[in-house]
Amino acid sequence: MMGHPTCSLPMRWLVAVDGIEDILREGSALAAEVEVYVIEGHSASLELRQKEVSRAVTSRSFALSVRTIEKDRIGTSSTSNPAAWRQCLAASVESGRLASPQRWAGLPSEGRNGSNLSYDPSLVPDPAILAGILEGMLAGASRYPVGVTSGGASISVDHITLANSNGLWCERSRSLVSASIETIREQSTGSEFGTSCTNDIDPAEIGERAAFFASESVQGRELPTGDYDVILSPVASAQLIGAVLIPSLSGRNVHAGRSHLSGSIGKEVIDSSISVIDEPLLESGLNSTCWDAEGTMTRPLPFIRNGVLESFAYDLKTAYRYETESTGSAVRSGPGGSPAIGSHNIVIDGPHTEVLSERGVFIQDVVGAHTANPFSGDFSVELSNPFMVEGGSYEFPVRKAMLSGNVFTMLGDVAGLGTDIRRVGTFVIPSLRLKKQHIIGSE
Repeated sequence: MMGHPTCSLPMRWLVAVDGIEDILREGSALAAEVEVYVIEGHSASLELRQKEVSRAVTSRSFALSVRTIEKDRIGTSSTSNPAAWRQCLAASVESGRLASPQRWAGLPSEGRNGSNLSYDPSLVPDPAILAGILEGMLAGASRYPVGVTSGGASISVDHITLANSNGLWCERSRSLVSASIETIREQSTGSEFGTSCTNDIDPAEIGERAAFFASESVQGRELPTGDYDVILSPVASAQLIGAVLIPSLSGRNVHAGRSHLSGSIGKEVIDSSISVIDEPLLESGLNSTCWDAEGTMTRPLPFIRNGVLESFAYDLKTAYRYETESTGSAVRSGPGGSPAIGSHNIVIDGPHTEVLSERGVFIQDVVGAHTANPFSGDFSVELSNPFMVEGGSYEFPVRKAMLSGNVFTMLGDVAGLGTDIRRVGTFVIPSLRLKKQHIIGSE
């Protein structure tokens, strides 16, 4: 059977890795192809209730997913018990027998481990480190007259092994630190967060920004209903783009007739100054990897370059069905999830400028982005912590208001990208300045 690296892996991972060879050997007698995905992790988290730690958790996790292919029928099964791998394998084979056949041309047969692009060995799931993060956020929040309602911090470290019966064997480690805090002053609230795969988040800045929004949003002014230039923060931008544009770039949605961008390859679909690229090899990207969830080698994937649509995302299953190639875009929704089309690090890029210099309505967050229509692009969201800004300064807070419009139309006329690039989920994204957006405020 194939060899595998054994250096620098904790003993529990060695047990899991040795078991993979048994699954591949026995599975090869039951199906034409076998794929094994193992993720084992260690995590710690602390939660705040007001200014006191209310909950502390450390845990270890294990998840095994087995996929089998026989006569173009795909079966899957998963378990959190490493000793139950035979039952998991049998369940995968049985589910394949019940599945409908589909066009299939085989799992990848070679792969490389590459660098651990999303891993920082200095990130250790240590409650003492997390306590320091919480203290930093509380210190930052204390710079404004606010109360702290809740918050938390966590660190996780995972090791992933993907192998199949065609000889592929890939391993990588990943780390993640996250912190968040919610604050309040009178009836106004503010929240902020930070995530990274390296030890570079600034807890004091997170706490200070959350407190700023709560403190300075008190006594907001009414804003008459009308059209305004709008600045969406990186968070608000990611919420709207993630709800509408990204699903439209899925090859599965395109071929199923569920994408607004079907038939638009080679056409200008957003502002010509904007590019949207999935960068899986980005150093210190939250989801960077040299290989996707099926072992296909990843590469930069330019969805949209200078406004022109160039490509869609495919995993193996969808690529084979529509006689094209995987773009290395397979991801797993959870430790035991099956592969599906997704993205790694969506970089929104273009010329950057000071988007707060001219008058406009700055929107820190939106509520209801998930209700946007992913096909038409229409949306209507409530604004959270909006401010009128000009000359790089926050002039005054705006009382409750709604923003409605269309994401595709919105992205068709972008007035500028900010210099405040940050990581938000799968996005690496700045603020977006938009021209003449419709805000529903006071009549």
